[in-house]
Amino acid sequence: MTLIDTHNHLYAEEFDENRDQAIREAIESGIGKVLLPNIDVSSIERMHNVCDAWPDFAYPMMGLHPTSVNADFEEQLTIIKSHLKTREYCAIGEIGIDLYWDKTYIREQEYAFEEQLKWAIQLNLPVAIHTRDAFPEVINCIRNAGSESLTGVFHSFTGNEAELASLLEFKNFKIGINGVITFKNSTLQKVLKNTTIDTIILETDAPYLAPVPYRGRTNQPVYIWKTAEKVAEVFNLSVKETIEITSSNALQLFKRVNK
Repeated sequence: MTLIDTHNHLYAEEFDENRDQAIREAIESGIGKVLLPNIDVSSIERMHNVCDAWPDFAYPMMGLHPTSVNADFEEQLTIIKSHLKTREYCAIGEIGIDLYWDKTYIREQEYAFEEQLKWAIQLNLPVAIHTRDAFPEVINCIRNAGSESLTGVFHSFTGNEAELASLLEFKNFKIGINGVITFKNSTLQKVLKNTTIDTIILETDAPYLAPVPYRGRTNQPVYIWKTAEKVAEVFNLSVKETIEITSSNALQLFKRVNK
């Protein structure tokens, strides 16, 4: 079984000069699929272009990122929702709440998040959830929308033991782990001892959060192997076993890429 990168922004400008090369290197390394979450209205065309150029490798999500929620968020939601009728998407994402940078639009973020959770329920799609300095708010919105009807991933999880325990109460959700687990100051290796490999899926969040020893560089898809190695170490598994289990977890969650 090949490795699946469940969260990657390959359409970002950082890849404009080497995108095809980065994708070829990823495929040659054993990466079989990458999932591309949308950011906002401005990123849709770029994302679609990558997926159209690399079918059966790159799969799009559709959603409005919380940091793009501002005064025009309702207009953006209308446009984004209209795209859900135009092609097949593997998830609603990247959605959530982010209060790290700005709390001006907290109510709008909560509304937009819950609205998109409802789309996911209606369309029977998983969600890719972004949360930063907003853990209680995200949990509350999921419960408001109907946690029993939702599936998805808590992308780029960096929480503590108590937060992990809260997320694991949502039985239909996975935990997305990326290069942060390799950081010297990360507590993730200790925290993840409180769960099992069956709850984990792998991601890069490229071009962001490159793992050690590439930290500080533009994160490349192929760097996900460093994350896989660290996850294998945490759960006392071989890299091969880790890939088999996490890829199976991803295919179970993102059913539209399971072809």
